[in-house]
Amino acid sequence: MKKRIWTLLMVVAAFTLVLAGCGAKDNTSSSDGASSDDSGKKVYKVGTEATFAPFESVDDKGNIVGIDVDVLQAIADEMDFEVDWQNIGWEPVFQTIKNGETDIGASGITINEERKESFDFTEPYYESQLLIVVKEDSKIKSLADLKDKKISVQINATGHMAAKKLQGDASTNIMAFENQPVAIQEMLNGNVDATIGDNAVIYEYMEANPKAKLKVIKDNAFEKEYYGFMVKKGNEELLKILNEGLQKIKDNGKLKEITGSEFK
Repeated sequence: MKKRIWTLLMVVAAFTLVLAGCGAKDNTSSSDGASSDDSGKKVYKVGTEATFAPFESVDDKGNIVGIDVDVLQAIADEMDFEVDWQNIGWEPVFQTIKNGETDIGASGITINEERKESFDFTEPYYESQLLIVVKEDSKIKSLADLKDKKISVQINATGHMAAKKLQGDASTNIMAFENQPVAIQEMLNGNVDATIGDNAVIYEYMEANPKAKLKVIKDNAFEKEYYGFMVKKGNEELLKILNEGLQKIKDNGKLKEITGSEFK
């Protein structure tokens, strides 16, 4: 009797293991943080803040679209991996990379020395420059004119850094917002005298809002900036993949096709 019970228990245990094996999925990640899809392709999670047109925005169908999306997809096609875009907001783009919750930061991110202390960046793929935006009737003509004025910026973006460099880190005249469109709207509402932001984003906003009475001011005090894709500090494997793919789309002309500008 005991032998029959033991045999029955062994059969049940074996059957349970078979079921568990059939239902289990391999959720292991590669050394560069990627998961894999059903075909075995690596899948990288990409964090972005999709109110930064023309680099990323959300279309009528809820899809994240823009220059960054097209550039990264072109790299993915060359290097045979997949991307999973997540619209998580500007500040979380940085935090989730640090935490390992996302693999790539792609949100028109300027490469600078301060950020390079905490993250690694690909080679540049786009050249940008800051602009000042004011109302059409404003008497402001240069960055120096903003020394004692109220300025709106996107929080922790390079426009924010430029404003703090001008007025000091503790200035109460700097108003920082989650995204650039809100910063521009604050200026239009009369809550600040000017806003500082990236050129492509400013021009995209003006094109989308032709009735907004805005004036753009260029100032040579702003240095040229370069965008790159961001990864966790020390993730050399992913960085190598992205840089190799980026070089390929520079060489074959795809990057120029997407961005509309030559960039070597």
